[in-house]
Amino acid sequence: MRFLLVEDNDDLAHSVATRLALDGHAVDRAARIADAEDCLAAASYDLILLDIALPDGDGRDFLVAQRRARRDTPIIMMTARAAVSDRVDVLDLGADDYITKPFDFAELEARCRAVLRRRGGALQTVRDYAGVTFNPLTATVSIAGETRELRSRELRLLEILLSAPERIFSKAQLCDRLFSYSEAVSENAIEVYVARLRKKLEGSAARIETLRGVGYRLTGE
Repeated sequence: MRFLLVEDNDDLAHSVATRLALDGHAVDRAARIADAEDCLAAASYDLILLDIALPDGDGRDFLVAQRRARRDTPIIMMTARAAVSDRVDVLDLGADDYITKPFDFAELEARCRAVLRRRGGALQTVRDYAGVTFNPLTATVSIAGETRELRSRELRLLEILLSAPERIFSKAQLCDRLFSYSEAVSENAIEVYVARLRKKLEGSAARIETLRGVGYRLTGE
């Protein structure tokens, strides 16, 4: 998934981004509301982790603005305020969940998964396509009953392609979904991951087709 982390504390932001990256997520960090708005204007996100006390405003105002604009990207609020009334307030304003600082990273990861399951619905269920079975909740792939070991970015690439079989994804679109802004990568990196994933899909009817100058699509024979 691609996350937007809106947090002005450098140490906490680095720790959260590093932990989420280990799970294969791309994380863009914004230290201010203005930076978050710039990120949202340039990219789409699967989840926003939002602090309340930010240098240029209140995260709750940002939350309200997102919902008034009918943007339904899931948002988890992060704050040191632990009162029940504070939690109720942000949930009533449109937040999908709330976590109190300091928090355990395992709890944050669990809350992210829970919110994505609620929002994703069918997208979070086991998917079968052309002999490939992918379980996004356990991050496992099997072909003809045999489990295949895929690295985090390979899993993410497969998840993207499986989300819309036969749809063409350009290299730029795949880069946008697989990597954060802070990662210095070229579109040639996509060729590497596609080649690796092709090998992992051998034995199934699923093929990653290259459309020269256009992009890639997953198809089944």
